[in-house]
Amino acid sequence: MELKMATAGTMESGDIMIQLAPSDHPGLDIHLQSSVAFQFGDQIREVIRETLMGLGITKAEVYATDKGALDCTIRARTTAAAVSATGNAVWSESSGTGCPSSG
Repeated sequence: MELKMATAGTMESGDIMIQLAPSDHPGLDIHLQSSVAFQFGDQIREVIRETLMGLGITKAEVYATDKGALDCTIRARTTAAAVSATGNAVWSESSGTGCPSSG
């Protein structure tokens, strides 16, 4: 899958900034900067890896700057960066938003 450079997220507390870039070598190379990397670094990397693999992205440079994001935020930001990097939507009209309906 061809990628272009893409970024999603912010540097605000409770968020994560994910930057995807094309890679010359196979695999996902995840570079993580986080004040909680010692405690949660493996989990953060795994959430990023699982999300990208689930979207069919198996070859990329990933730069993640974490500011205390929860797993759901990490998944959302990774997905947003992937959509931007590939130009492919990751959901279908029949799948809905994944949010409970308000009506």
